[in-house]
Amino acid sequence: MRHFLLALLCGLALLPSAAMAAGPTVVTTVKPLQLIAAAVLDGIAVPEVLLPPAASPHNYALRPSDRRLLANADRIYWVGPDLERFLQRLLESQPSARRLDQVPGLMLRRFGEEDEHGHGHHDHHAHDHDHDDHDHAPGTLDAHIWLSTDNARALARWMAEDLAELFPGHAATLLANAEALDQRLEQLQQRLEQQLQPLAGRPYFVFHDAYGYLEDSVGLRPRGVFSLSAEIQPGAQHVQRLRATLTDAGSSCIFREPQFPTERIAALTSGLSVRTAELDPLGIAVPVDANGYEALLTQLGENLAACLQDL
Repeated sequence: MRHFLLALLCGLALLPSAAMAAGPTVVTTVKPLQLIAAAVLDGIAVPEVLLPPAASPHNYALRPSDRRLLANADRIYWVGPDLERFLQRLLESQPSARRLDQVPGLMLRRFGEEDEHGHGHHDHHAHDHDHDDHDHAPGTLDAHIWLSTDNARALARWMAEDLAELFPGHAATLLANAEALDQRLEQLQQRLEQQLQPLAGRPYFVFHDAYGYLEDSVGLRPRGVFSLSAEIQPGAQHVQRLRATLTDAGSSCIFREPQFPTERIAALTSGLSVRTAELDPLGIAVPVDANGYEALLTQLGENLAACLQDL
């Protein structure tokens, strides 16, 4: 009995501190947004993320626990219906949700449009016509907005001001964190340009049309984009067309993603002079901390360079 009462008293003593530790809950839909928010909230709070590490926002289905997380969140950051279409009806009516593709100061791309240098980045698609790829239809927004360091800087500054409403006692720290990230990302962009610009023109292919913001910022241009459905195996004619494109390119790199089955790459590249490597635009293995976003972009740059420089 004595031990029981002692344990009970100790438990009660912890309640006030636990209650004080609990604060506003910030939730992002995908991990890259979580990494940006984590840099802004460094030393204040740790943001949560909705989607599991390997899940794709293009075809995710909400679980009951996900709905509870969103319902209890004090702030929800999502890109918008061009990325998380499954959340559009739910979040557009939720006061705590903030749609980030409408943040002032972003540089936005649209599929099928030429960039300022006249390059038709998306004219080289090798689409899988066996499924409805609504996210990547011509004219729709390229919703992978976090793959631009300039966009990440704009998002961080905007988040700092927005989160000051939730954390009024930390407004100065939020702004200081955003400013520190801003300076680090300016240096990171310079490193990415030095690393990747000399590799422009080397042939490579990606399986997911996700990297336009990063590619534009460093002058890279993929030879082709294969938007393969994760649910439907491509037909024989489609595989034949893709192999013909790869054959014409000669020695090249193909970048897979964790979300795509590796056996499809093996079927497409068997007997061809290609190198395979991985790009992860969601940063599955990146730690969630103040430097996580930089680690995500650094990893992408290193993986691109490691394959292309060996061609």
